[in-house]
Amino acid sequence: MTHRIDPHNRLALLMHGNVVGPYGKMGMGLLRYSPAEIAAVIDRDTAGQDITILTGIPRPTPIVPSVHEALRLGADILVLGVATPGGVIPADFWAEIHAGLEAGLSLVNGLHAPLASQADLVGRLRPGRFIWDVRKEPPNLTTGSMRAASLAVRRVLTVGTDMAIGKMTAAIEMDRVARQRGLRSRFLASGQIGICIAGEGVALDAVRVDFASGAVEKLVLDLSQDCDVVMVEGQGSLLNPASTAWLPLIRGCCPTDMILSHRVGQTSLLRAPWVQIPPLPTVIALYESICAAGGALPPAKVKGLALITKGLDEEAARRALAEASEATGLPATDVVRFGAGVLVDALHLQPSPALP
Repeated sequence: MTHRIDPHNRLALLMHGNVVGPYGKMGMGLLRYSPAEIAAVIDRDTAGQDITILTGIPRPTPIVPSVHEALRLGADILVLGVATPGGVIPADFWAEIHAGLEAGLSLVNGLHAPLASQADLVGRLRPGRFIWDVRKEPPNLTTGSMRAASLAVRRVLTVGTDMAIGKMTAAIEMDRVARQRGLRSRFLASGQIGICIAGEGVALDAVRVDFASGAVEKLVLDLSQDCDVVMVEGQGSLLNPASTAWLPLIRGCCPTDMILSHRVGQTSLLRAPWVQIPPLPTVIALYESICAAGGALPPAKVKGLALITKGLDEEAARRALAEASEATGLPATDVVRFGAGVLVDALHLQPSPALP
């Protein structure tokens, strides 16, 4: 049985301590982009407060202290709305998970620990409900072979100076703009949040390393039919010693273009502050050099900057964008505050001839 979140579903995002905490990436991504309705956010620390003020996401949603209140608001799926270090389920989530399953909710798990095989949880499921472990290796994978390079479709990969730095957001926003302009665009999800939003993709960090580039390649080949452009969600960063997923993404999708994501003012890695982030022109050159592999593989250029300016007022944000653009010679925007139009402009996309 294939599980997914559909637009008719009503989600409860379990986020205790992380609406304004450090690990709420999963919940915030769904709050901003999920086509499904969000019935409630579950967080005892901020219950009753205004989610739009706390997060800046313009999607009014009640914050409630427990799963019981979310049930009263019509939730039918409980989503673990956190992305914790190592994918560990917080201890205080278990009581909520048990209560939700027993009350008839399905469960979506984007963390590493598999739950659909746990007899204790399966025994609590109501008929017709499911547990979806999003981080699961797809079947029938092969190793990469550079087949994506033969595709006529443009392949735009978002890359970054760190983890959790807006690569998925940039890809989604560019996909939206491209569609609005009449282009046949697809968003290709490579992580658990993007998969829950798009309903399909590959959770790259769940794939054995030998098959990682092949998994990306298969995704691109399968989903790029009848398209003008595919916006490929990046993962991790070549600067981060804990990150490896960025390389199979480059090798698997053979990008024609790249967009670099960065947080304005960030000079070192958030979880490894002893690692300094080089100047953006140096990072751009690194990605372009690795992509081409000394001429052995297809080259791709970074065409623009997707910067996070959160915390700056509008004048300071625009000044930071202008400074980054001047330093790199590339267009720069904060896709959430100012839109992704300048990045799509920089790609010079053209619609393919109409299909018969």
